[in-house]
Amino acid sequence: MKTLMFATAFAALPLAAVAAPEKYTLDSSHSQIVFTYNHLGFSTGTGMFSGFEGEIMFDQEDPANSTVNVSMPVTSMITGWEERFEHFMSPDFFDATDDEMVSFTSTGIEVTGTDTALITGDLTLNGVTKSVVLDAKLNQAASHPMENKPWAGFDATTTLVRSDYNVGGFAPYVSDEVEVMISVEAMKAE
Repeated sequence: MKTLMFATAFAALPLAAVAAPEKYTLDSSHSQIVFTYNHLGFSTGTGMFSGFEGEIMFDQEDPANSTVNVSMPVTSMITGWEERFEHFMSPDFFDATDDEMVSFTSTGIEVTGTDTALITGDLTLNGVTKSVVLDAKLNQAASHPMENKPWAGFDATTTLVRSDYNVGGFAPYVSDEVEVMISVEAMKAE
């Protein structure tokens, strides 16, 4: 009987040692994507997406085993000026409908340091899907001091080429390259 108990306990060890990714949902109130572009050499234009949804299957023990899935309506873009928003939604750029989505789904994660990684994924924008790489950093993974549950925060950057997604209007005068800065918080799902 002791031999059977020992064998059963020993067989269970590898399963206990391998942690599975845990589901985290984005905190929409503390997650944003900010993008900047050069406007005719005179100024730097800025826009933002906020209030979007997504999930991270987060494996703290083996971050390369994590995944990211985020989406938002293109019409949720914030420009700070209604006329600019309307121009971005026009045929000059997105020709957007209310149900058109921007989405990112990770396809691989390469850990580059103790708190950094390159996250490769498929970005769908304006009906075009292309592979992009996010240069990501884990800011913190800890218990949230007000919510009293596991929380994680990440920042990431990438550069997109507008014309790759058929929104290259007025390039090169308005820069074809767009700098993207992402900052998200996510809470462990119940």
